[in-house]
Amino acid sequence: MNDKLSERKRTVITIFMLVVLGAVIGWIYEMLFYRIDAGHFIRRGQGGPWLPIYGFGALGLTLVTYKRKLKPLIVFIVTCIGSGIIEFGTGWVLYNFFGGMRLWDYNTEIWNWGNIGGYVCFRSVLIFGIFGVLYVKWAVPGFFRMTSKMSKKALLGVAVPLAVIFFSDIIFSYILKPLLFK
Repeated sequence: MNDKLSERKRTVITIFMLVVLGAVIGWIYEMLFYRIDAGHFIRRGQGGPWLPIYGFGALGLTLVTYKRKLKPLIVFIVTCIGSGIIEFGTGWVLYNFFGGMRLWDYNTEIWNWGNIGGYVCFRSVLIFGIFGVLYVKWAVPGFFRMTSKMSKKALLGVAVPLAVIFFSDIIFSYILKPLLFK
């Protein structure tokens, strides 16, 4: 059996796995933050242990910084600006075009300095900037090293079920569930 996987396919699979990693890190961050903010755990997200907006933010960060050998300060600044734009834009669109939907609201949280309409605040973009540096400098190269050593069968054995679960969860939680359970 041929155990070769083209570099392009391996890269796409690795980037997908990095998206899931970003979504899981975001979920953990929010679970811990809201534990501090509210004094008890608050279930974040809709389905699995991930928040897709973090994963897609991580995808954008990976695409912008991948292979550019940017200095950590530049990655930090790019991440702060990018995450601020993503948060504000997503929050504004959800609120204005999806019936007042608010998946987060910085108006009601601690440490919300620089808050703009509850959509984005200085604390969030600073934390995202720090996470962005750690992600780009350690997670991205680490995942590429790890997946380059995996056999085709092992890589697909992890990635395919993960993709089915991840995208099924997004489709159900963010598309079907709101339509079916109004």
